[in-house]
Amino acid sequence: MKFLAISGSLRAGSHNSALLRAMARLAPAGISVALYSGLGDLPLFNPDIEASDPAAVADLRARIVAADALLIASPEYAHGITGAMKNALDWMVGCEAFVLKPVALLNASPRAVHAQASLKEIVTMMSAQVVEPASVTVPILGSHLSEDQIVCHPGISATLCGALLALRAAVLAARLPSE
Repeated sequence: MKFLAISGSLRAGSHNSALLRAMARLAPAGISVALYSGLGDLPLFNPDIEASDPAAVADLRARIVAADALLIASPEYAHGITGAMKNALDWMVGCEAFVLKPVALLNASPRAVHAQASLKEIVTMMSAQVVEPASVTVPILGSHLSEDQIVCHPGISATLCGALLALRAAVLAARLPSE
């Protein structure tokens, strides 16, 4: 099972990116987590160039379509998601990449409630299936934990593994034939 992880931060020392990298390392057998690194390469959304399908946009869309599920983590800026994350999502609105895609919304700061609410609203409008048991907030901001320490922290690693298992269960449940 393939999960695509998207961090809304472009910072090299991003807590949200560290959280997603830790999840990739903690993924149980049968789940691979790939971190998308092209967020900063996306052009600013412009409907006038949407039909030309810029290469970076086509690449992101193909990765989302190929993934069984998404892990999205975004820091909060000015009571919302980052501009880079909003730009990426804006590029995906006009296609069906998010339709019925299981999504876990992750957060590295308990204070980022506005960003989480905004992110949930946007991906729900795009017809993604937000998996609540897989959507967790992990208090990493201010903890000074490195990626290695996140992986080794018993409570945090258990929470992250639980989120991955809940997301896998949602993917499997979606694959069952409806009765």
